[in-house]
Amino acid sequence: MFGTGKTRGGGRVFGTAIAAAVVFGLAPAGSAQADTFIPLPGGEVSRQLPDGTTVTVRIDGESAKVSPSMGATPIHRNVWSTGRAIVDLSGPSAATATIKISPGYVVACQVDIGSVTGNNSSGATAEQDSQGAWSVAPTTSLGGGINLGPGQAVARLMLDLEKPDDYGQESHKRYNKVPGPHASVSWVDETFEVNGCGGYAQARSFVAAEIDTTNYIGNVVLWGHPFSMG
Repeated sequence: MFGTGKTRGGGRVFGTAIAAAVVFGLAPAGSAQADTFIPLPGGEVSRQLPDGTTVTVRIDGESAKVSPSMGATPIHRNVWSTGRAIVDLSGPSAATATIKISPGYVVACQVDIGSVTGNNSSGATAEQDSQGAWSVAPTTSLGGGINLGPGQAVARLMLDLEKPDDYGQESHKRYNKVPGPHASVSWVDETFEVNGCGGYAQARSFVAAEIDTTNYIGNVVLWGHPFSMG
């Protein structure tokens, strides 16, 4: 069972879509002193835009490897994640639409993020900025350390694409923008660490997709399966 997405659109109005989540129990935790490989089932959701274009978002080939920190203390975990995010379009605007795809992870300490949605996730929400780009609060990249206390959940985006802006200044994009009808992002051993969580910790992937057509902008968010970091 996986979360579902919603789309809204009309007259170029942004339709913010947050996947409805299904509550999952905690996955069995591995030993804190040994690497634990966790295969994950991925997920898929399809939604139709008002002009009849169908948007399908998938997570395939996902897995995680959880390891203790170099210091082998219970408040540190290291994660290596692998997977692929895919967006496919079919229908009237499939060939002419633009896709923005942005994968990431929500990480939590003593919070069951199987029930995380855009309304109760302590800042882990998918939303758009004033320029229409997908971002996740807080808007920082996944790499490096994540400091968490009990009851906290944060989201991190995976992409950090650097390019000069119109004035030659450094600019960072948190999404990959491609013409339709297909877009994908793959990651292998994407690494992040969680520090400061003395209780159980969880993580969960997500894929935010924005579809820009001639008449509508539709958004779909797919949540992956949560997994335990011990």
